[in-house]
Amino acid sequence: MRVPFRRTIGRMEGYVPGEQPQEEGFIKLNTNENPYPPSPAVLRAIRAEAGASLRLYPDPGATRLRSQAALTYGFDLSRVIAGNGSDDLLAMVARAFVGEGDALCCPTPTYTLYDTLVRIQGGRIKGIPYPEDYSLPAALAASRAKVTIVASPNSPSGTGVPTASLADLADRVAGVLVVDEAYADFSDTTALSLARERENVIVLRTLSKSFSLAGMRIGLGFAHPAILAGLNKVRDSYNLGRLAIAAGEAALKDIGWMEKNIAKIQKTRASLLSALPSLGFSPFPSQSNFVLAKRSRGRSARPVYEELKRRKILVRYFDTPRLSGCLRITVGTDDEVGALLAALREML
Repeated sequence: MRVPFRRTIGRMEGYVPGEQPQEEGFIKLNTNENPYPPSPAVLRAIRAEAGASLRLYPDPGATRLRSQAALTYGFDLSRVIAGNGSDDLLAMVARAFVGEGDALCCPTPTYTLYDTLVRIQGGRIKGIPYPEDYSLPAALAASRAKVTIVASPNSPSGTGVPTASLADLADRVAGVLVVDEAYADFSDTTALSLARERENVIVLRTLSKSFSLAGMRIGLGFAHPAILAGLNKVRDSYNLGRLAIAAGEAALKDIGWMEKNIAKIQKTRASLLSALPSLGFSPFPSQSNFVLAKRSRGRSARPVYEELKRRKILVRYFDTPRLSGCLRITVGTDDEVGALLAALREML
């Protein structure tokens, strides 16, 4: 059947999320979900909201959520925007800044959704390869792109960028600098201060990872009011539902619950990083809730991925030249990571 899509849609590939197994019994270490439950306060807030009011549209401005985010992170309300996950905010950025033939610049390899969103707009990705140590590429600001995106911590490498380096980049880019901080709560640095100080910086956050709310789809953006005014023009009118708004507000109010879970994940991450070298993997230094581990001697990681899957342990494998020797492993519970390490010891 010939379907009359726009030419750019007909030619492009869609984004492929990490595998979600349909059968039970898998240890799931492939999509960077938090292994611990959200705050009990979140569940109470969802139950309280799940009543007759669901027949009514939600607040289009998600004011309760944004107000709590402004209080939690120290921003004026006019500098906070909410999205249906940070992916929704990334889509707003693409719609607002990228037109036919425009370039979005980012270091690569990184989150592949950037490429998908730009292609939908008829634009193109100008990728600047990361050095082997995943430090910020020196040529990033030279592209003169309208939008430059840096994920910090980066996926799939897990590596972070010092705030001073991002501040210097913000001063040198021609357009807007977007700092995607989906994993920042697992790190020891954040660029939120740049969203207060610079007029051309957007910092994006999500409650999916650190707050254990991947199933609710709640994202936050912080930037100058003039930038957010433009993003609001391209935002879906009711982009967060009532349950998500209530859940997000409650999660931010109980930030201590999240911080306790982060501490547990960081401890398990350290154990995973120390164990992998003896199993023939060289892990990159991680500032996230996952570890990118490279097999020694340039060997493909596909056979390891496939055997782990046969044993009902899912990790992420990327079939690209730069990453074909690597596995990306989500930091689960101690028991889950222990099961992974035990399987690797038997296999390798």
